[in-house]
Amino acid sequence: MNHRKKIIVIGGSAAGPKAAAKARRLDPYAEITIIQKDSGLSMASCGYPYYLSGRIKDRKSLLTTAYGIVRDPDFFESTKGILAVIETEVSEIDRKNHNITCNHRKTGEMTRLDYDKLIIATGADAKMPPVPGNTLSGISTLHSLSDVDYLKNAHARGNIKQAVVIGGGLIGIETCEALRQSGIQVTVVEMLPQLLAFLDWEIAKLVENHVRNKAVKVITNLAVSEFVGNGKLQAVKLNDGTILPCELAVVAVGVSPNTKLARNAKLFIGKLGGIEVNEYMQTSDPDIYAIGDCVEVHHRITGDKTLAPFGDLANLQGRVAGENAALGNCVTFPGTIQTGICKVFDFSAGSTGLSEVRAKAAGFNIVSVITSGPDKPVFMSGKPLVTKMVADADSGKVMGVQCVGWGDVSKQISQAAMAIQGNLTVEDLSNADLPYAPPFALPIDNLIAASHILGNKMKGRLDSISAVEVKTRLDNGSDPFILDIRERNEYEMMRLGIGEKQIPFGEVRNRLDELPPDKDREIICYCGISLRAYETSLLLKANGWKHAGVMEGGIIAWPFDREK
Repeated sequence: MNHRKKIIVIGGSAAGPKAAAKARRLDPYAEITIIQKDSGLSMASCGYPYYLSGRIKDRKSLLTTAYGIVRDPDFFESTKGILAVIETEVSEIDRKNHNITCNHRKTGEMTRLDYDKLIIATGADAKMPPVPGNTLSGISTLHSLSDVDYLKNAHARGNIKQAVVIGGGLIGIETCEALRQSGIQVTVVEMLPQLLAFLDWEIAKLVENHVRNKAVKVITNLAVSEFVGNGKLQAVKLNDGTILPCELAVVAVGVSPNTKLARNAKLFIGKLGGIEVNEYMQTSDPDIYAIGDCVEVHHRITGDKTLAPFGDLANLQGRVAGENAALGNCVTFPGTIQTGICKVFDFSAGSTGLSEVRAKAAGFNIVSVITSGPDKPVFMSGKPLVTKMVADADSGKVMGVQCVGWGDVSKQISQAAMAIQGNLTVEDLSNADLPYAPPFALPIDNLIAASHILGNKMKGRLDSISAVEVKTRLDNGSDPFILDIRERNEYEMMRLGIGEKQIPFGEVRNRLDELPPDKDREIICYCGISLRAYETSLLLKANGWKHAGVMEGGIIAWPFDREK
């Protein structure tokens, strides 16, 4: 009888079970074992905030298949022929003898298991600020099922009136929404100058403004210096001395790769602290693979190594490692462009590829534009989106796209991600053949419109200026002529109050005498989304004004305070 290959997977969250399932489909005779230190298997961890908020009613749904079966050891044994051992921790990898040592967390029983191929999927650990009081009751992360149980039970007791969320990243924002929707007063504290660091500041500021509009207090540029309390949390102290009274603090300041086992086994660890793997998800030991949040992966745009703790990537890597463990190295994982999205109350924020800041830091010569518009026709209840497209000025390749708003952000970011992975240029994207019907999209889709506008800018047909540049010029004492060409009712409903002159678009041709007589003076035009403003700028140039530009994205993309 042929030797039955022994494949052991360490870790039972997302990547590990995916690898085991893929290996089983390709090798029906292999002995496949999953070792999981916790009691849950294949948890839908990205759903934790929605269970906390009450949107997901049944805790079991975080652990079930699409057809309602709980993914427990019996499920893996009966449906997949995979042995899943829970509440058991691997304490040692013996590479020389091809075995691992396991310890049952409750009984202390020790077991040694042999392997032919080993897959490490040990995930990441939630970071905790190393400040006094961080062990007080009332402080939690939102990283594990036990964390969400703790937070759910704390809320159910009804004694939480105020909470502080520490960290303004994806998990922090989703946690903020969950707590606020439960009736708790929430303050978000972020040590960086902005929320959602994967966005450029002016796009992130739109998200921050929306969070504030939901009665959430947001504090940036400050860090936690102490958790205050006597056994129980009473307040969070910031490094400027600010005291934030609260009964609950949720720490969401990121994760670090869990590489203890790999380090002890002398596997190579990368500069960022993750396990080094090649394109086959293979470690420095050819019989050991590593996947998920514990590894460093290739960034497909910069060529550098990066940490990318995303659930979708963990599943993709699991498929690759499972196939290679079963059949030998035959498939590769090409890396990431770091695509992400999060729900922000009735708003969404997504990004793919590089932000302008990160692209410039990586050495690229960048051109960018900010655009606004509905996700589908207004007569089909289209909702606003603000998009920033970043491209390489030399090659024209799309490098990154950010999109926020009330409309279908997911579709825009999905399309942009495929454009970037396909190495499309701005010109390529401008003629993309996408599906159109009024219930779903505009005749010229939002993302294609962004490519048209950026293309015009790259060809010198559009002189545009971002809202940040406009504000900077005004703050520095510059004196551009600001022209708001919206209708009077639009102006009365919302206005910037930065010294703008309001002339309706349809009246500009007949009121040119109200514009600066000095044809060298800079004129900056805007409207709701700056579509009318672009046509106005062309009209003014045709009439001799040399510096008639457009404020990108219009008033919708203005990230600063407004007069009204």
